[in-house]
Amino acid sequence: TPSVPLFISESDAEAPQELATGRRRTVGILDMGGASLQIAYEVPTSTSVLSPQQEEAAKILLAEFNLGCDVQHTEHVYRVYVTTFLGFGGNFARQRYEDLVMNETLNKNRLLGQKTGLSPDNPFLDPCLPVGLTDVVERSSQVLHVRGRGDWVACGAMLSPLLARSNTSQASLNGIYQSPIDFNNSEFYGFSEFFYCTEDVLRIGGRYHGPTFAKAAQDYCGMAWSVLTQRFKNGLFSSHADEHRLKYQCFKSAWMYQVLHEGFHFPYDYPNLQTAQLVYDREVQWTLGAILYKTRFLPLRDLRQEGARQAHGSWFRLSFVYNHYLFFACILVVLLAIILYLLRLRRIHHRQSRASTPLDLLWIEEVVPMIGVQVGP
Repeated sequence: TPSVPLFISESDAEAPQELATGRRRTVGILDMGGASLQIAYEVPTSTSVLSPQQEEAAKILLAEFNLGCDVQHTEHVYRVYVTTFLGFGGNFARQRYEDLVMNETLNKNRLLGQKTGLSPDNPFLDPCLPVGLTDVVERSSQVLHVRGRGDWVACGAMLSPLLARSNTSQASLNGIYQSPIDFNNSEFYGFSEFFYCTEDVLRIGGRYHGPTFAKAAQDYCGMAWSVLTQRFKNGLFSSHADEHRLKYQCFKSAWMYQVLHEGFHFPYDYPNLQTAQLVYDREVQWTLGAILYKTRFLPLRDLRQEGARQAHGSWFRLSFVYNHYLFFACILVVLLAIILYLLRLRRIHHRQSRASTPLDLLWIEEVVPMIGVQVGP
């Protein structure tokens, strides 16, 4: 839904007390998973749509939310651009890239009579894999043998068609309208692949710097696969890195770079992007922002008065603890009562068994002799 990424922005940018007293600047969100890509940021109300087509697109992709104490507090109305790009996540993009490579290679083989990729001895040289890494791409009954050549710049050039951009200046990925971003007065956080690509093996997560990232990614791509695996065994990468990350880091870093700068038009020297996994030592999630939105009409100013009720709050917490102890004590008493009751039933049963034993013996003494007595005249 359009409101989901807004919850992240609001929960990270503003606290409830600040919502009641004054508006602070929000932050934009970039999130790339395995299958999809999301972007969300506040759009100034002064931003104008240039054409009727863009106006129609804006009606779908722009949403307004009032996070004030009531509907009259328009200073907390946020106009947000948010959209999701299915198929533009890191793993799904790799599948699309492999489909593209296989189709182009097989078509070229048919036209030129070549056999590139049809055997391990004549593999397709993949610029998006580390040098010397061998792999096999399988689609239905077709197989393409590939070997990495580690050319990060060439990899980015091959990924450019997958962005599916249009010729209009206001379009981003997949030809979808994108509201202008004030890059001189904005701040963004990048999560998931934006963090993994910068931190897991490159170890430069945090404040993003385009040229530094490009240099580190290019150096990694140009390393031999045997060197990378040895470094992995020596523990030189992040503890979160695994063999899958080592194998596809070259591709994913190039894809992230293309999406950010060619797809979303971020300047190469944009200084206000922070890649992160945690914010204030907490994992980013939707729930806090959702609570803010659902409780936006509560009297938030009254929250300050809670500070004057510390004594009452302490008593409540103390009574809460005592209530827990009382509850467990009651359970213990009930269990003991059940055990005592079962023991008593067992004792009564034993007494009844002992009482019935003499009667049985008496019956045997009276009846058994009669069995040998002959009945007759």
